[in-house]
Amino acid sequence: MESVQATKQRFGIIGNDPKLNRAIEKSIQVAPTDISVLVTGESGVGKESIPRIIHALSHRKHGKYIAVNCGAIPEGTIDSELFGHEKGAFTGATATRSGYFEVADGGTIFLDEVGELPLPTQVRLLRVLENGEFLKVGSSKIQKTDVRIVAATNVKMVEAIEKGKFREDLFYRLSTVDINLPPLRERAEDIHLLFRKFASDFAQKYKMPTVRLDESAISLLLQYRWSGNIRQLRNVAEQISVLEQQREINGNKLRQYLPNMSTNLPAVIGTKKSESDFSNEREILYKVLFDMQRDVNDLKKLTLELMNNGNASKVKEENSSLIKKIYNEDQNHEEELAAYVDDDYSSDRSHDIEVVEVPSNPQDQRKGNYDFAEEIEEEENLSLQQKELELIKKSLEKYDGKRKDAADELGISERTLYRKIKQYNL
Repeated sequence: MESVQATKQRFGIIGNDPKLNRAIEKSIQVAPTDISVLVTGESGVGKESIPRIIHALSHRKHGKYIAVNCGAIPEGTIDSELFGHEKGAFTGATATRSGYFEVADGGTIFLDEVGELPLPTQVRLLRVLENGEFLKVGSSKIQKTDVRIVAATNVKMVEAIEKGKFREDLFYRLSTVDINLPPLRERAEDIHLLFRKFASDFAQKYKMPTVRLDESAISLLLQYRWSGNIRQLRNVAEQISVLEQQREINGNKLRQYLPNMSTNLPAVIGTKKSESDFSNEREILYKVLFDMQRDVNDLKKLTLELMNNGNASKVKEENSSLIKKIYNEDQNHEEELAAYVDDDYSSDRSHDIEVVEVPSNPQDQRKGNYDFAEEIEEEENLSLQQKELELIKKSLEKYDGKRKDAADELGISERTLYRKIKQYNL
């Protein structure tokens, strides 16, 4: 078995970080097998080196090695690129074409940015992984292929699965072995080493003296976050090599080439709220408004009963639970309400005339009050129905039409939700 150091020299990998060495060691160990491998890590950490190592050290090393950037191929043509197509399968298909899985038979395919694959293509890929079978676009003839698949992604796959953007079964088939490459900021000892290597390469390429960093520049180099990782470091080394006349670079000069200069100090991350966070807050706000709306309706109901009945004691007795609910079982508020009612209604019924204009005809009085109650009830019911409909729609959209989850979110039974769906023709 080839050593880690020999492998790094063979493939031009710079660095002595333990995490990097462990990733290369795992690559060497899995290379002789046909196990599917998933390489994870941030963009720019050099994930493309791992599948090359695996292919070169495997029994497939004399077969084809094809690297496919899944994020760069349009969704409408990716099936044709991977699996091929028959003549006339779609507009522009003037001839039969072999896909990568057919061409790479007996070799290795590297699927970079595999997290960007559309869902229909994921189903096709899963079939290849399970039994080596695939169908060309526009064909009904099953074809076989013997291909080793190594995939890579900078997407957080667990989150992608939760959002329904990536199939869970495909993830587990791809990640039989997971090899993670650390970001450059976690490889502090390798940063200056990599910079010197890049500076030397560009000095030879552009035929000029090699740039060197002084102590202040080296310190700044190690403090910078390097969100673009090795790719960003290489670009900075190339810019300095080409643009700077002086070949000794200090910290102030280096700072000009580091955009949004920030160090690796602790920072608050993720303060920006996602769309789902705003959606959850909106739903909570709707629930609070519904509760307030019910309390207001209860108060209006109680007020109307007092206006129509006039018997405060009877109203208080019949609506004791409602009064406790409105005032949260606060005895002081209940006593205030009772005292106010007693003062207004016990001694002089003429207060009714001062509070509300009562028609001379008692029947007209009752009719007017009922009209007032019906008008309020109709207005509130209409508003509540609109909010209820909107809340049900949002819950169903959030859980992709799963009624059980939506019902739990709304705090109602699944049967009630089903009745509401029929009621609103959703």
